[in-house]
Amino acid sequence: MMHLARDVAGPCLAPHGSVLAVGALDGLHRGHQALLARVRERAAALHLLPLAISFEPLPRAYFSRAPLPRLGSVREKIAGLSAAGMSGLLLLRFNAALSAMPADDFVHRVLVARAGAREIWVGEDFRFGHQRRGDLALLQHMGAGLGFAAHALETHLHDGARISSSAIRAALTADDFAAAAALLGQPFCIGGRVVRGQQLGRTLGYPTANIRLGRRVSPIQGIFAVRVHGAAASLPGGRSGTSCARDTGASLPGVASLGMRPTVDGREMLLEAHLFDFNGDLYGRHLMVEFVRKLRDEEKFASLDDLTRQMHRDAAAARALLGLPLSAHS
Repeated sequence: MMHLARDVAGPCLAPHGSVLAVGALDGLHRGHQALLARVRERAAALHLLPLAISFEPLPRAYFSRAPLPRLGSVREKIAGLSAAGMSGLLLLRFNAALSAMPADDFVHRVLVARAGAREIWVGEDFRFGHQRRGDLALLQHMGAGLGFAAHALETHLHDGARISSSAIRAALTADDFAAAAALLGQPFCIGGRVVRGQQLGRTLGYPTANIRLGRRVSPIQGIFAVRVHGAAASLPGGRSGTSCARDTGASLPGVASLGMRPTVDGREMLLEAHLFDFNGDLYGRHLMVEFVRKLRDEEKFASLDDLTRQMHRDAAAARALLGLPLSAHS
């Protein structure tokens, strides 16, 4: 089980030394996966612990005037790093104190004293410390005196372009889920625990599993054809879990709305997924919703009857995209 720590202060997480991956690591895309694989391989070769250091909120979000869309939740980051073989995660609270910490203090207090760094791996554009004055050159210079080596992983490309969280957000904004999945290394998903809602969908013939996004800002909004992972565990022979890997045997098809629900004067961002031909209790279950194709933007309808007619059309379109027969509503 991966050990999780949150604070700069505390005992050394690797008294006998570690190999570190350091970065924001939002979405754990293919570039991040390569970085973590290198850390895991080097740690095994050197008989050291593979550790990751990341930040919440993301530094970019902390300094941004506008909310920053996220590719993954904190829970998903922690689960992904554990699955990638990290023995520990120092998930630092990015706040005024951390943002004001000089780069050389970060090296001494965090990388060496807290994480026991013997080898550090970062992305080529990695910056750290107050006013982003720390970089790979500083790490290498200080490492020579403090007993660690520092390296930047080579840039990973897809179709000639650099794999980055920004590129994935751009693909999602353009509704190009295939491109986003190619960069991520898996389909784009949003996960969460199913909560009770107003049950309006049930009265309209479309019961939904409702997931609150809380403070997470989604890079997408609208109506989508989806596959839902984790619901199949409710069926005989189903498997539990929250993986969003491409495995249609463990997922169920559906149609989902992600937005503010303007027709009913919604006040919070909500993900509502209707699973086709499913009859089961999903309350309290943790689901992962995989976005396959966007059908349309969210809009406000004049009446619930108008909304219901559009829901019939959305369901028919999603069924066609997912290769399912039409229902009686279609």
